[in-house]
Amino acid sequence: MLKMPALRGTLQILSATNSDLLGLCGAYEDASTALERLRREKGNPNRVAIAEYEDLCTELEDDIIRMCQ
Repeated sequence: MLKMPALRGTLQILSATNSDLLGLCGAYEDASTALERLRREKGNPNRVAIAEYEDLCTELEDDIIRMCQ
């Protein structure tokens, strides 16, 4: 909801009744947390994993937006 403030109200309403949307939001939270952790790694960051998590976050965002339309 923080990432998509324009959809916040819709997300709050739908997530209360739609377990699929709630699951997608949870998956997005997990993926974005892992992405931030990978980005903060010192030394030699795993660029492949970072790219994969960026793609995953984008796909999850797109799915969430589609469900709100």
